[in-house]
Amino acid sequence: MPGIEEISPAEARRRQLAGSRLVDVREPGEHALGLPEGALPLPRAELEADPARVAPDTDAELLLICAAGVRSMLAARALQARGYRRLASVSGGFDRWRAEGLPESAGATEDADFLERYSRHLRLPQVGLEGQRKLAASRVLMVGAGGLGSPAAYYLAAAGVGTIVLADDDVVDRSNLQRQILHAEARIGVPKVESARQALAALNPRVDVRAVPVRVTADTVDALVSGVDLVVDGADNFPVRYLLSDACVQHGKPLVYGAVHRFEGQVSVFDAGRHRGEAPCYRCLFPEPPAPEDAPNCAEAGVLGVLPGVIGLLQATEALKLLLGLGQSLSGRLLHFDALAMRFRETRLRADPACPGCAPGRPFPGYEALELACRAQARGGA
Repeated sequence: MPGIEEISPAEARRRQLAGSRLVDVREPGEHALGLPEGALPLPRAELEADPARVAPDTDAELLLICAAGVRSMLAARALQARGYRRLASVSGGFDRWRAEGLPESAGATEDADFLERYSRHLRLPQVGLEGQRKLAASRVLMVGAGGLGSPAAYYLAAAGVGTIVLADDDVVDRSNLQRQILHAEARIGVPKVESARQALAALNPRVDVRAVPVRVTADTVDALVSGVDLVVDGADNFPVRYLLSDACVQHGKPLVYGAVHRFEGQVSVFDAGRHRGEAPCYRCLFPEPPAPEDAPNCAEAGVLGVLPGVIGLLQATEALKLLLGLGQSLSGRLLHFDALAMRFRETRLRADPACPGCAPGRPFPGYEALELACRAQARGGA
């Protein structure tokens, strides 16, 4: 059996102009970054599955190109085994084609900034161009622009989530800077949402960052949750977490939960709003708010500065997976992280059939009743 030729991009171009077929076997997201002019974009797996679609004549010459020349050679060998006799792989692939200044065509309608900024996502078959477009059309509510909100919002913005709504009514304090990486010394005293907006805009000006300097209450939670695709919980108090959980159930939105305490953190996804009776909500985990002395915040108990970074990044990961429809979410699982032991462990969670927040058929008591219950608990623990 004759060997497979390896040819330069210039030689491939010459043969292409003479009538040979040039097939780009990269993935669609890579095609979006640009194509050799006149090449047929067809992922390797599709070509190998049905080569006759491209070349019904096994004696026709096929020129195969990928990013650097590896996948094109593998595809050529697969086609050779199917009886194709005149095969050539372009050495150095499209990277060399472009470096040598050979003509190319646009692979997508998006602008150059989009294609360059998200090129590593576009190269992932699980994300690609369509996934990146999906992220660009997504809207996320980030509650809290502090320890958890800082890393989560940073990576959501970097990933290209189109709209990030930041809700927080606090201002930047010097004590925040040990862990809240969205903020800076020069912005002490500035509302956190405005400080965060400036940092995220500097990182990715394509993202629409909406700074909402409000506290999440029974009066504001519906408006905040209703217009987004999912909610990331970076709150530091139980009343807000219960409000967010109930609102997400009522509006059918997934809630990405995170919490930190000293050297330990937790992450989960509560998706009861879309899967009532199957997935748990936050109230299934914590039916009643704890007394204040049992759940001190960071200002009272302290926290290792890097810990919110770890938990916030896990929250951003879960949010991106949910937006893209990838992998298995943490719904029904609570992930614990112990920084001192550098150990993760997992607890299974079940939907509570008697849960006042998400049980099927159970009437919603209203946000005001929840706020009253939290206040009563706070008074009782005082």
